[in-house]
Amino acid sequence: MFSFVAMNNTRKKTKNEVAPPRPVETYFQNLDLAYQDNKGIYALFLTLAFFGVMGIVWMIPFPQLDFLKRMNAQTFLNWGSFYIAIIIYLYLKLAPTLSYAMLFTIGIMSFFIVRLEYVERDGGPAVLLVCSILAAVGLIGLLIYSQKGKYSTTQHFWQLLTVGPIWLWSKVFDKLKIKY
Repeated sequence: MFSFVAMNNTRKKTKNEVAPPRPVETYFQNLDLAYQDNKGIYALFLTLAFFGVMGIVWMIPFPQLDFLKRMNAQTFLNWGSFYIAIIIYLYLKLAPTLSYAMLFTIGIMSFFIVRLEYVERDGGPAVLLVCSILAAVGLIGLLIYSQKGKYSTTQHFWQLLTVGPIWLWSKVFDKLKIKY
């Protein structure tokens, strides 16, 4: 009789062994090095840029599909829905807890975009115009303010735009001593 024993390649970690950092922690360390200044300024401009871009994507005309009309759901699906789904999925892969905070933030921003649609309907400024101005102010402010950083590069600026929102939430979580 032959017996086969499965080899277990997993080793137990000793007390001195440290797990390799997650990719999100590496991004956060890079951003911490590049942007050591007042994070409140980054939060302001990043929020304006994120809200503006989300509003612009939201306002791109979505095709009127027959099955959506039959279900009376054509107003609930737009390009912003896909944008939100992609953003949350990517953040979920990096840091699940922080992605929930971003989902909450995006929910609040969505509420204000819908409010802007009502203002436009009642004769106010176009949502696309308002969001374009907010995105431009946010991006220009980030660009100007990020150039003051000692180690700021184009790669760091891109990371600030893409990972920056959850990076800022990580600072809040750190203050509240919540693991992410």
